[in-house]
Amino acid sequence: MTVNKPKVVILGAGYAGLKTAVDLQKKLGINEAAITLVNKNSYHYESTWLHEAAAGTLHHDKMCVDIKSLLNSKVTFVQDTVTDIKKDEQKVILENGELEYDYLVVSLGFESETFGIKGLKEHAFSIANINACREIREHMEYMFSKYRTEQRDELLTIVVGGAGFTGIEFLGELGNRIPQLCEEYAVPREKVRLICVEAAPMVLPGFDSDLVEYAVAHLEKKGVEFKIGTAIKECTPEGIVVAKGEEVEEIKAATVVWAAGVRGSSLVEKAGFNAVRGRVMVTGDLRLPEDDKVFIIGDCAAIMNPENDRPYPPTAQIALQEAEVCAKNVAVLVRGKGEMTEFKFDNKGTVCSLGHDDAMGVVFGKKIYGWKASFMKKVIDNRSLFLLGGAGLVMKKGKFKVF
Repeated sequence: MTVNKPKVVILGAGYAGLKTAVDLQKKLGINEAAITLVNKNSYHYESTWLHEAAAGTLHHDKMCVDIKSLLNSKVTFVQDTVTDIKKDEQKVILENGELEYDYLVVSLGFESETFGIKGLKEHAFSIANINACREIREHMEYMFSKYRTEQRDELLTIVVGGAGFTGIEFLGELGNRIPQLCEEYAVPREKVRLICVEAAPMVLPGFDSDLVEYAVAHLEKKGVEFKIGTAIKECTPEGIVVAKGEEVEEIKAATVVWAAGVRGSSLVEKAGFNAVRGRVMVTGDLRLPEDDKVFIIGDCAAIMNPENDRPYPPTAQIALQEAEVCAKNVAVLVRGKGEMTEFKFDNKGTVCSLGHDDAMGVVFGKKIYGWKASFMKKVIDNRSLFLLGGAGLVMKKGKFKVF
């Protein structure tokens, strides 16, 4: 007699989705469930390394992992793009077909959030994915090459919108990359302007003031100009228009990179889930409140931090932890026995890189700076690789250079 196996469909192979698939193939037998992982690309990329690829300090191939290399015969990989979720019919609509599910894991990642700023989508770059980062790197190199013949200052002016985590890490990498570009294209370093515009009253909101001061001082030594409490009003083909109070200024820049906001996938809202900026407030066991067949994890999930009554920021650390709990709970439902696990975030700390040889942050409650923090950042990066693919993946893709 043929028994229909429960169909588990996982959407997205970022940190959360891929880790869920890897864990489920360990927890469930091949006859217990039919597991399908859907992703638009054949590769997973370390999204916490995107700023390095954008600056050109790390080749994009280094941060990509072939998805099939991490899966066994228990998981079917489908390379396709999700276009809609029909939860009433328990179907996922793809560009090239559809999938039925008994249990669905939505981990569709993030999108850039422009907050309606005029011209930003049309004229600014965004650190959003591998291809976007390649465009940023190649564009900057082209602007440096053009300067030798055109001698226009705006060609060497780079504006970074946002002084949050991504913006600061990108600026740190640019601090290492710009001297290399100057040497390669025979451009005087003093001609290059690197400007960070942040609407909030401080850099890196949420970080300790000592850490923020260290980061700002380090980046200013590398030539970064900070415009804090300054809002981008418009992005144009020639640069940006900013305002601080009543003062309005136009900054001519050939390169504008937006790094000031992300949101969850717009597909979550299209599917009719109750979401704010693409993020759904999930139950304690990571399910959709109105549908216990659907799990939402990663950048599309909102989980409240009881300490400040605000959602935790979507990070790789929380995504990997959510995936572990999600896989446990899916296995419980598939087997029809056991108890569901409530998610509790174990915050091990946060480290912000300031280039390949410097960083700052908090690890296990202790503030760290400089090369020690930079070393710890590489340990964190290698740990995420280990959780996805074990020691073999760390040896193949890991970071080992300390200085």
